Amino acid sequence: MTPASGCRRVNVEPNGPVLVEGPVEIVRDDGTIARSNRFMVAVCTCRRSRSYPWCDTSHRARVKTSDTDNAQNREARSTAAPDDTHDRNLP
Repeated sequence: MTPASGCRRVNVEPNGPVLVEGPVEIVRDDGTIARSNRFMVAVCTCRRSRSYPWCDTSHRARVKTSDTDNAQNREARSTAAPDDTHDRNLP
């Protein structure tokens, strides 16, 4: 389905940005204008974006899964003091 002549198409993404067919101009709170000539722009709705009003995917959950992090976690567990409560002979 195509938009009516002269209309802009806007797609609202659940838990994400608003996608607007460009080019667009956005008037910010302070009255300045942000412009984009791209054919499609993602407008931030969470206000976490470092490039606000444009979305930079800051709304996504971040999970550390690098090999360095995993190796550091394994090393920390191996050097931790053992829990000897299971090895004690209790009276």
